[in-house]
Amino acid sequence: MGNDTVIEGVDWDAERDALVVSVRPRKNAKLTCGRCGRPAPGYDQGEGRREWRAMDVGEVKAYLEGPAPRVACPVHGPRVAGLPWARHGARQVRWFEDQVAWLAVHTSKTAVMVLMRIAWRTVGSIVARVVDEGRAARDPFDGLRRIGIDEISYKRGHRYLMVVVDHDTGRLVWAAAGHDKATLGQFFDLLGAERCAQIRLVSADALEWIGEMVRDRCRRARLCTDPFHVVKWATEALDQVRRQVWNDARRCGQKALAKELKGARFALWKNPEDLTARQDAKLAWVAATNKRLYRAYLLKEQLRQVFALKGQAGVALLKRWLAWASRSKLAAFVELARRIRKNLPGIHAALTEGLSNALVESTNTKLRVLTRMAFGFKKPEHLIALALLDRGGYCPPLPGRAAA
Repeated sequence: MGNDTVIEGVDWDAERDALVVSVRPRKNAKLTCGRCGRPAPGYDQGEGRREWRAMDVGEVKAYLEGPAPRVACPVHGPRVAGLPWARHGARQVRWFEDQVAWLAVHTSKTAVMVLMRIAWRTVGSIVARVVDEGRAARDPFDGLRRIGIDEISYKRGHRYLMVVVDHDTGRLVWAAAGHDKATLGQFFDLLGAERCAQIRLVSADALEWIGEMVRDRCRRARLCTDPFHVVKWATEALDQVRRQVWNDARRCGQKALAKELKGARFALWKNPEDLTARQDAKLAWVAATNKRLYRAYLLKEQLRQVFALKGQAGVALLKRWLAWASRSKLAAFVELARRIRKNLPGIHAALTEGLSNALVESTNTKLRVLTRMAFGFKKPEHLIALALLDRGGYCPPLPGRAAA
């Protein structure tokens, strides 16, 4: 229980079939604000003695009962004093909350509720308190040099989370509900001008407003356009050509050709090394029967090769690719060449710095699992807290065990 807590007595509550342990802080313990931890003079005795849920003793529920005096905090005014056995605003003891937080990361939703005998909404509140304490203990933005920015849908109705990941540590450092400049501005406001100036590289997709925010707030940073999104543009352009060729064959009454073209979709989409024997044969058929579609396929593949090469070799190949795409007579790829030229500084930065949003996309994949688990949280803040607990490094060890 700790050296700061004195046990005054142990009673049995027959009505609740529960163990009640009476405790108090040491007499020489300094009074502090429960919210910010600053030393503060006493104010009053609050609402008298309170109870906090403790770890079960075998099959029996247990509670701690103790005083909850208030102090006159110079910043927050009258507040309940900091207590060694519980976090501010909690109805559970500290080690009970630590175990709930650990279980929320490592086990299923049902296991947490059944084992700890609490409601899922209580889990959300506990996780939020644990993460808030962890972020107050150390600066979550300290040492940021290379970050990745992305968004993830967490609920129907276009509900998004904006997330920021540290490329050097792999940690999720910040997340907020929203998907616009104002939301991202909250992160840069928290970061502050001095730490914004320390950011050197930022990876993101090619959304214009993200680029504008990065250029405005992190003026020393290079924006790296995510290669995955650029290759995705090429795949979409290839599909436009495929649909156009298919529609032309259908209008000309070439039903057999149209059917074969429709079946070539996956052979054109997949990377050559991942093709099955049947898809490889389909691709050879496209090369022999439709030069226009095969040219579009080769353009897609060469652009993918640009990012496989990286560095100055990738920059040189991209230059040749842009010349080829511009004179390819394929409207979709001519437009793609214009789009790439518009984003050329960010693409060159991604090639020379070797930075992509792969780490952020990996984090988003794990967040989607947490999103399903967090179904039932009424507040997006509790989902964000669960994400930071798992991906931000704030998960506490099990009580009585050393951190792994």
